[in-house]
Amino acid sequence: MFEVRKDEPGYAQLFDPTSEEKNRYGQDIQLIPDGEEPVSLRINNEDAIGTNPNRNKQHGFHFTADNCIGCHACESACSEKNDLPDHFAFRSVGYVEGGEFPDFQRMNISMACNHCDNPVCLKGCPTRAYTKHPEYGAVIQDPDICFGCGYCTWVCPYNAPQLDPVKGRVEKCNMCVDRLEVNLKPACVSACVGNALDFGVIENTPGRREDIDTSIPGFPDPSITQPNIRFQQQKEMPKEVTRTDSMQIKYTLDELGMYKPEVDEKDGAEKHWNVKRLSSSENPLVAFTLSVQASLGIFFILTLGSWLGIAPIEAAKSSVMYLPMVLVSLGLSALGLLMSVTHLGKPFRFYRGFNNWRHSPVCREGLGISGFLAFGGLHLLTQLPSHPWIAPLAETIGMSSRIAGALTYLNVPTALLAMISGGIGLYYMYRCYRIPARPFWNHNSTGTHFVGNAMTLGSLILAVVFVPTLAIIGEAWATLLTVLAALIFVGSLAESIGLFIQAREFKTAKHEGAASHYIQRTTFGCTYILRNTLLAITCLIALGVTFTEFAWLQVIGFVGLSATCLTTAIIGRALFYVLVVPTTMPGAFFWKNKGFVEHARDIGMDHMPNTGVVPARH
Repeated sequence: MFEVRKDEPGYAQLFDPTSEEKNRYGQDIQLIPDGEEPVSLRINNEDAIGTNPNRNKQHGFHFTADNCIGCHACESACSEKNDLPDHFAFRSVGYVEGGEFPDFQRMNISMACNHCDNPVCLKGCPTRAYTKHPEYGAVIQDPDICFGCGYCTWVCPYNAPQLDPVKGRVEKCNMCVDRLEVNLKPACVSACVGNALDFGVIENTPGRREDIDTSIPGFPDPSITQPNIRFQQQKEMPKEVTRTDSMQIKYTLDELGMYKPEVDEKDGAEKHWNVKRLSSSENPLVAFTLSVQASLGIFFILTLGSWLGIAPIEAAKSSVMYLPMVLVSLGLSALGLLMSVTHLGKPFRFYRGFNNWRHSPVCREGLGISGFLAFGGLHLLTQLPSHPWIAPLAETIGMSSRIAGALTYLNVPTALLAMISGGIGLYYMYRCYRIPARPFWNHNSTGTHFVGNAMTLGSLILAVVFVPTLAIIGEAWATLLTVLAALIFVGSLAESIGLFIQAREFKTAKHEGAASHYIQRTTFGCTYILRNTLLAITCLIALGVTFTEFAWLQVIGFVGLSATCLTTAIIGRALFYVLVVPTTMPGAFFWKNKGFVEHARDIGMDHMPNTGVVPARH
């Protein structure tokens, strides 16, 4: 157990003689009935059980903004206790400020994990590295189970889980449960010199406090996770407060007395290209999503087209290139999964990504795509005996006609199972990005973007492979180009409509998605216009190819579509990742400031450990 000093001061000790029965979200504060046998938390591999009388009640932090002087003692105490490196912190202090001289005010905010009633990190983690313990209600993460995908850092609105790019894994605040077991408050609370941080059973107002609330300027919507932190702020702040970091967000007071995020146009209105900044640590995910969507597009178009009796698709499917095309489709999905593995901090632990299929969309996405590979592979096997290139070999090795016939009967069921699995994979790929903590992604346009790319890229690859094949064997290939051009038009139009609706909504939105759209129109403004222009050109060319009667114009049109579709897909997906603005807490001028991190990497300061910035990597 944690060793208690003989001279431990009273302010560092827990004291909650009474507590409420329900918290303000309607949840029970008592997490385990009094009669149940207590369970050891195995702290330091010991079986001892703490003596805290409120051990089975939900605990939480209380932060009094009026008292915080921004000394960062809480950060230092947390880092020292957990032996954290310079680039890593479980607790951080940020600022918001506003007003005009001489009436200028700053409010400090100290934030760590809030050990929520609805921990989205726990549900999102594919490895089941998180546990919500009934002891103190602590949400504890096991870094030894984590394989470093970083999805929990996406879904958490408070930036509590921290991805360590050096160790390749996530770690976070564990509520100092070892100290709680011996009736001591967390290290950060005990170190607070301004009496701003306090801790105890949730909903208990600390001494010398008058009220508690679930929100404060700069704090994300508490309904997302129902966090176990309470605030007090009695000093009035200006009607508009800004962040001291580079985030393009400010907060304004609404009619209900709540501070809501709005766009802070820190970068002006000038449009830039910033092509180099399109490259990010999420590049493997760009390759993963595009290759898998292209793969599914190929398989779905071929299978559904033949089932619906579309003659050009049937001709393509009955040609000698169908088997290699299925192999290409499966290869693209396999390549996508490989790229997703390279995105992990610990790639050789990829198998742990299937541990949380009951809750995690990441896990379900992986299962769906793996199922598509498995059933698609079986479907490929059913085609082998009847394929002109393979049939002579089957006869040579003595494969009976009965076996070949049995495989033929499995043709349709395996194709159907592959489509179902692929559909599940694509749906949960979409669900992975419907994250309330990232409003730019949390929009229907993500779905139209993904489906549209599947249709356009899949059709494009089918045209490149099957048009020469049909031309060589003397089949009509112009009608196939017509069908595929129509699919490219539908896919591009769907993506365009989704992007148009998103842009229209985000121009007036009151959340971080509006800031993402502002960055899109300024920092990447020229690139954004190029992508939209190419998308419009793609629609026009595809429409022209669909209705023209001249085969040579169709071929020229598809050459143009190859350039516009690929360029649009790559730019659009890169923008998708670099534009997102999360609902994180305000940072400081240096620490937790994206602008400072970029500056440090640009001038080489990321090679100096004392700056708290490490070279760019996942």
